[in-house]
Amino acid sequence: MTSGTFALDGGTWDVDNNVWIVGDDSDVVVFDAAHSARPIIDAVAGRNVIAVICTHGHNDHITVAPELGRALDAPVLLHPADDMLWQATHPGVGFDAVEDGTTVRVGGIELVGLHTPGHSPGSVCWFAPDLGAVFTGDTLFHGGPGATGRSFSDFPTILDSIRTRLGTLPEDTVVFTGHGDTTRIGDEIVDYDSWVSRGH
Repeated sequence: MTSGTFALDGGTWDVDNNVWIVGDDSDVVVFDAAHSARPIIDAVAGRNVIAVICTHGHNDHITVAPELGRALDAPVLLHPADDMLWQATHPGVGFDAVEDGTTVRVGGIELVGLHTPGHSPGSVCWFAPDLGAVFTGDTLFHGGPGATGRSFSDFPTILDSIRTRLGTLPEDTVVFTGHGDTTRIGDEIVDYDSWVSRGH
């Protein structure tokens, strides 16, 4: 976990971000280069980094992505629909584009990118069938969908993404979120109708 500031639409919020490192003793990927590179580099502990994967382009998830990519000699992956968010934080800096269905293999584990727009246009969740896990960034949390009250986000779109993409995963799939506690697909999708009725 790293701590820092999320900024968008003229507002700022202090946030704690989960940074997930997935792989084995030799090779790993890093999910979401948030706030500070040094704790992430220390956690990698000299292993080969296949990629720095950004689940979406909000600044608190990409703060040190270029720095981390350079330090670890790893490509930075992001869906191009979030380029406008990326450029707001890292103007003129590039990244490697991912699409729906992009796969990344690390340490014998296959990660499959699921494009899940709504929280942001380019949000991507990464499903690891062999681990029974999905890394959802800010698309799905313990307790419901990610926020959609800011620029480039849309509530009906995030609900559709959760229903049609995440809702098809096995119920016991563990959800590793961008903030807060882990959960299970089956524990969250059961509340889908209540999210709709509340206009969450």
